[in-house]
Amino acid sequence: MTFQLRFFATFREAVGTKTITREYDADTVGDVLVALESEFEGLAGEILEDGSVRPQVNVLLNGRDVEHESGVETPIDPDDTLSIFPPVAGGARRGAP
Repeated sequence: MTFQLRFFATFREAVGTKTITREYDADTVGDVLVALESEFEGLAGEILEDGSVRPQVNVLLNGRDVEHESGVETPIDPDDTLSIFPPVAGGARRGAP
């Protein structure tokens, strides 16, 4: 099946572009994430941990957080879009000295 994958921040840097289209033999979000970690060295171990999405990493399937669905077991269909966001640290507060 063909999927569109969108990457943000450091994940975008690891892949080298914001959006890619890939064909994977995948039935679940987890299948796609495993394939991505295998394909891109900079993603290896950065998305998954112990068979689940790492804490603070957000994976959206067609705009919905997969953690509010079935996690890595969420079914995926052809032409779905996965958006993958790395952990984000806070910035300086406005008005802070």
